[in-house]
Amino acid sequence: MNHHHLRPRLAVLSGLAMLFVAAVAMTAPGTTFTDVLDQPAAASPLASQRVLQATAVAGKRLVAAGARGHIVYSDDQGKSWQQAKVPVSTDLTALQFANAREGWAVGHDGIVLHSRDGGSSWEVQLDGRRANALVLAHVQGLPANTDTDTDPAALEALKAEAERAAAEGPSRPFLDVWFANENEGFVVGAYNLIFHTGDGGKTWQPWVERTQNDRFYHLYGIRGGSDGRGGNSVYIVGELGLALRLDPATGRFSKLQTPYEGSYFGVLTRPGLVLAYGLRGTAYRSVDDGQNWEPVVTGTTASITAGQVMPDGRLLLCSMSGEVLLSDDDGAHFRPLPLKAAMPCTGIALSGDSLVLSGLRGMRVARPAL
Repeated sequence: MNHHHLRPRLAVLSGLAMLFVAAVAMTAPGTTFTDVLDQPAAASPLASQRVLQATAVAGKRLVAAGARGHIVYSDDQGKSWQQAKVPVSTDLTALQFANAREGWAVGHDGIVLHSRDGGSSWEVQLDGRRANALVLAHVQGLPANTDTDTDPAALEALKAEAERAAAEGPSRPFLDVWFANENEGFVVGAYNLIFHTGDGGKTWQPWVERTQNDRFYHLYGIRGGSDGRGGNSVYIVGELGLALRLDPATGRFSKLQTPYEGSYFGVLTRPGLVLAYGLRGTAYRSVDDGQNWEPVVTGTTASITAGQVMPDGRLLLCSMSGEVLLSDDDGAHFRPLPLKAAMPCTGIALSGDSLVLSGLRGMRVARPAL
């Protein structure tokens, strides 16, 4: 397998898909370099006005995470923000809370952070050093032709990729996180990076052999929930039209055929509906567990970067051009919501009647008519 074409894709990932302006750490002569995994996030009074990639709601608290390990939170609906204590200064890409206190943030250098206090403080649960070691040990211990159907050629490819990652060091980012509850969750990232936990992140298990992704495409988004028939569904989307669905019977993510060959940046799920969105305003929806897909009229040509399912089942999307789009017909069509001041959007959450938006210019709280 030729991996040379994968390196430019990671540059695109960091620049366009993940919407980050790379921050190059300059070390003055005579000073000692400190890895971002060992350097706590620097305090900044302007943290809420800088690049923030993701936002979430923890009970009544608003939380956002972004560049240089900055995590901020607000207890007054965005009127004021406080900076959380974060033990790393690597860029953070995604954020989720399972309840008002338990939350996870993920990002570059294979970082997984956990909060027990609603986002006020954070601890490291996993980083790229340990992630690389866990994946390498895991794939080296996999026998061929196991119940996961890992054939010899696929197993050798997994081992080669794990060895390559270990040689590169902790450079591969996690790009999304999703927890079904305070115990069970997934983190996904570049080059088919995927881990699962069943104990709230105390331990993490590589699932790299459980995805039908033999070209190691990046995994950009993961979401799950009730399928409306008494079961649960979990979906992953990624680059070059990759879409996967977890098969509960086998414990593997099987490939779904979608009509799109560009990148999906995220996925929304709701009973009876799954919607994947991504580059150039593209979105597709399925009402039959991903077996068939139809195009969605989004009304934008800008890349769609984040989405949210509202409590009443309606859907929200936001784009890099600053549009916030609402669908009240099960995702078939979207219409723009009027906003007083638009900004490039990277994350969206809903708190009461307020939209909480994160982006390249920090945080915004808007209250359009929903």
